[in-house]
Amino acid sequence: MMNSHKLSRRDVLKGVTGVSLALPFLEIMGVEKARQVPRRFCALYTANGMALPRHEHEIDDWSWFPRKHDAHGNFEFGQSTAPLRPFREHLSFMGGLYHPSGPKADPHTCSDMWLTGAPLHNPRPGAYNSVGLDQLIARHTKRHCRQPSLVLSVDAGTGFSSRTGTISYNLEGHPIPAENNPRRVFDRLFRGDRASMEQQRGDLKRRIKLVDAVLENTRALNQTLGRQDRQKMDQYLTSLNELESRLIASEKWVDIPVKQQDRSHLDLNANNEGEPADYYRNMLDLIALAFDADITRSVTFMMNREDGMGISDTFPLKLGLSQTHHSLSHAGDKSGQLNFGKYDLFLSHQLAFFLKRLQEFQDAEGSVLDNSIILYGSGASTTHNPRNLPTLLAGGRNMGLRHGFYWKDGETRMSNLHLSILHAMGISEQTFADSTGTLKHTLFSGV
Repeated sequence: MMNSHKLSRRDVLKGVTGVSLALPFLEIMGVEKARQVPRRFCALYTANGMALPRHEHEIDDWSWFPRKHDAHGNFEFGQSTAPLRPFREHLSFMGGLYHPSGPKADPHTCSDMWLTGAPLHNPRPGAYNSVGLDQLIARHTKRHCRQPSLVLSVDAGTGFSSRTGTISYNLEGHPIPAENNPRRVFDRLFRGDRASMEQQRGDLKRRIKLVDAVLENTRALNQTLGRQDRQKMDQYLTSLNELESRLIASEKWVDIPVKQQDRSHLDLNANNEGEPADYYRNMLDLIALAFDADITRSVTFMMNREDGMGISDTFPLKLGLSQTHHSLSHAGDKSGQLNFGKYDLFLSHQLAFFLKRLQEFQDAEGSVLDNSIILYGSGASTTHNPRNLPTLLAGGRNMGLRHGFYWKDGETRMSNLHLSILHAMGISEQTFADSTGTLKHTLFSGV
């Protein structure tokens, strides 16, 4: 990590007359200088891989990866990604990506390591995972916006290792609980008035008091709690820490009004038990609105969970398809693979909606899409295959990205992509996880 000279708030300027003046809080005090145009990052994760039909099924056009492409990276969209055609100049497909630790770990941990690249088959002592890309970005961008990050998923909470309900891991490698309720997300983003903050602070104090009572004799308690119970308690403490951090970050913004926007179209009653498209689009719209208002610059949204866990596994059935999401990912027959591709098509429609919303919002220079990097993909390709991870990168035109290609050059570490994203965000880390370098010879050639 790059070191920078830091000034404390109480550092002073001493003039020739010997007068000492206490400095106010300045951006130069060990922080990244705020840019005129924000740089943003959003990771959208879909579980269970994508449909990549076998050639003998004769439905190649339903492959998520482009089957029609040339040596220069020019490609044609397939059936399942057709809704993304209007954004050809704003996106790229990336093939051959993998996490070296992926083949060594439980295949269901692919969502756990997607943004971290951690060796989950041999985790470091004291922490199951390592910091996620989104949280490292949030560490650098949080001082410029109201919320350090926004962590969303369909099922909320954290789930458990290998069946996680979040793709965000903090600086200590602990899972960050996700939110899944549009109304609560809206309130958190757009109702940061003083009364609301006091109510949240009161709730936090009550919860901390309860935890203190439970942990009054921590050492003895740890001897009686089982591993799963200790894990649950740790996750609960993490959620309290995250809430406290958000409240502290919001305090300096409480008297600064949020950007005026038209939010009347939102359906805050949408939920994960209703129509999947309605739910997804309201959640994605909230992300777009948050980016436009510069409330946060780092977002994750786990759109599905691995191994048939959670309510999103039933979404294909609600759409009239033949099987659940997890079952479709295991289908080896032509009909099953075709239905899997049709579910990919449904998800492509949601992604296209999101990109359009980001394109509609305008920054001082370009659109919000031009100043945001959107990472969309999965932690497996075909059934439990941790190689050639389906990956699409969109946006970032004003951040040095050059799109419109299907990039694939043998096997490439996913962490090299993560490091490249950090550099495009203006964050000069030397390494990330097990990275070996950046992808400057690809779509990041302008970074």
